[in-house]
Amino acid sequence: MIPGPKNLITDVPGLKVGNAHDDALKSGATVLTADQPFTASVHVMGGAPGTRETDLLAPDKSAGGVDALVLSGGSAYGLDACSGVVDGLRAQGRGFKLGPAIIPLVPGAILFDLLNGGDKSWLNNPYRDLGRAAYDAADEDFEIGTVGAGTGALTSMLKGGLGSASLVLDDGTTVGALVAANPLGAVTTPGDRHFWAAPFEIDDEFGGLGPDPTAGLVAPQESRKKQQMLRQAANLPLRDERGNTTIAIVATDAPLTKAQCQRLATAAHDGIGRATVPAHTPWDGDLVFGLSTSEQTTPGGEPDLALIGHAAAVCLSRAIARAVYLAKPAPGDLLPCWKNS
Repeated sequence: MIPGPKNLITDVPGLKVGNAHDDALKSGATVLTADQPFTASVHVMGGAPGTRETDLLAPDKSAGGVDALVLSGGSAYGLDACSGVVDGLRAQGRGFKLGPAIIPLVPGAILFDLLNGGDKSWLNNPYRDLGRAAYDAADEDFEIGTVGAGTGALTSMLKGGLGSASLVLDDGTTVGALVAANPLGAVTTPGDRHFWAAPFEIDDEFGGLGPDPTAGLVAPQESRKKQQMLRQAANLPLRDERGNTTIAIVATDAPLTKAQCQRLATAAHDGIGRATVPAHTPWDGDLVFGLSTSEQTTPGGEPDLALIGHAAAVCLSRAIARAVYLAKPAPGDLLPCWKNS
């Protein structure tokens, strides 16, 4: 297995990603779409998710395909980014058609970045416009780091961000991941240099320092993010650790059913657990969308779902590390970036 040409989720043919963000707001939105509807499902393992239209992605629901997926900052406000994407799709005549009605199907998920030092004193919810701008910017090439839904993301110890990675399997199948990393846990080991995902790194894509040689790293670190957020809102309960979440999309061009896409999303959660310590906590909304862009049958039989799921988990671990590695400093940041730590 080797990374695709871009080492981005858009190495999966047919996919496009767009970002939009507001530097003063310290937040933004990211949209994944394609020229044709795609099969998708979802799996949630965090205890505090925020979602829109994810019920229709269950294997027993009737929706056959969706038009876009949205990752956004802004907590509940950020769900309105999906409305902006719906506006953009409808303007292009895209969506489920029922007589004269056009209904774009756009599930989405959000992370909490309301206490990250940005100006949240808006009068009108800005996320609908951010969602539309992200949709209009969708392309095969896109930036990662401090952009889109990852603009205001924070890990336990360092600034988070938007990440992506890909792998091409030996049979030519492509798998990719896209993630907005804002976890309660740490993405680096104590000392902030070595990434938990280091065993999966390819071609020095997040610094090439290798795994931490220290053993016995079992206790979670004292969170810098928690302390900074307590300073931002002095009325929070002392031990309240809400305000996190890693939200991700994994994709493949292998032909998968909706049920298989759900299994793909489930397997990909291992990538969060390998790259973030701790993961899937009661105060994270950890969620992974799984999608397939192909409806073609496999000439040699069923796709190797076990291998594809493994590749998705590896891509997601690498994408999380890349998000933090490529984060850039900005005025008013509460936490340092990896490159400045």
